[in-house]
Amino acid sequence: MQEPEEEFIESSLGNPPVDAGELAEEDDEGGDELYEHHRIRADRRQELLRLDKFLLNRLPSTSRTRIQNAIRAEAVQVNDRPVKSNYRVKPLDVITITLPEPPREFKVLPEPMDLDIRYEDAELLLVNKPAGLVVHPAYGNWNGTLVNGLAYHLQNLPTGRNGEIRPGLVHRIDKDTSGLLVVGKTEWAMTHLSNQFFHHTIERTYLALVWGVPKEAEGTIRGHIGRSLKDRKVQAVFPEGEHGKHAVTHYKVLQSFDSKVALLQCNLETGRTHQIRAHMKHIGHPLFGDATYGGDKIVYGQRTGSYKAFAEKMLALMPRQALHAKSLGFEHPVTHEHLHFEAELPADFHELLAKWEEYATTKS
Repeated sequence: MQEPEEEFIESSLGNPPVDAGELAEEDDEGGDELYEHHRIRADRRQELLRLDKFLLNRLPSTSRTRIQNAIRAEAVQVNDRPVKSNYRVKPLDVITITLPEPPREFKVLPEPMDLDIRYEDAELLLVNKPAGLVVHPAYGNWNGTLVNGLAYHLQNLPTGRNGEIRPGLVHRIDKDTSGLLVVGKTEWAMTHLSNQFFHHTIERTYLALVWGVPKEAEGTIRGHIGRSLKDRKVQAVFPEGEHGKHAVTHYKVLQSFDSKVALLQCNLETGRTHQIRAHMKHIGHPLFGDATYGGDKIVYGQRTGSYKAFAEKMLALMPRQALHAKSLGFEHPVTHEHLHFEAELPADFHELLAKWEEYATTKS
């Protein structure tokens, strides 16, 4: 007699084929805990079978690619251990799937919102997201998100099979990061844009204010990025590539301010969770104001006297990471025209730079 197996109900693994690993820069707005969505025990007569094929049999509406992505992200474990897709499931193995959001039946509710739309046609639109706005509904933020506003603006955004909680989105940025996001309005546009992100042909430029000044005026940071083994709330860099995913960030120092902070231009070759934030922390230059990665306190300069007072005032002026998605360049999914868009710095970031420049000028 076969052992009973818990039913695998279609979950977020069944979303349309947008590579979760390529959702740019932000992936943790949904909460810091992990929740078990499914647990299945192989029966006593289970034949040896690759893990991805085993799960594909139980998630018929999910693509093998998405299952493999989940396995690579260590969202799927066998007997409480992460394994590879080619692991062969054995009798009585216990397979679990854990995700950042708790299990929940969910439908996006359209909400009227004043969106800063920079471009729109029949296939896509560009929106300039303000800092503080969560991109998509997730645990703790089920409404009032950019997706809720998009659902109201465009009632027929593509939703994919069985519903999709990120309608139209092919990438994301952090809640407290400002700047440009491209949104697909049709299934074809979503697929075409997603492929461009997957193949790293999207041109993405960020402006970041970091503590200190990198030794090299221009450089490239390479290091696998994945959840920290010590604190799963943050992303860590693993130089040897034993954990996480391949990540590459190119940077250029645009301006330094009395060697205390520097304005960088960052170009993403890959789009991992918190990529710029984690990479800059890794090289000793965390983003100014970034509480998650140690940038919400004085990192460079004396922690006494007038400088301490000034630096703390600047942290209070912009109590978030100083990161702005400045530009996006990509191929239009229908006309194949190369499009390029830029968004100016928000007011708080602009004021922050002006005050640092004034301080540096006074010192010099």
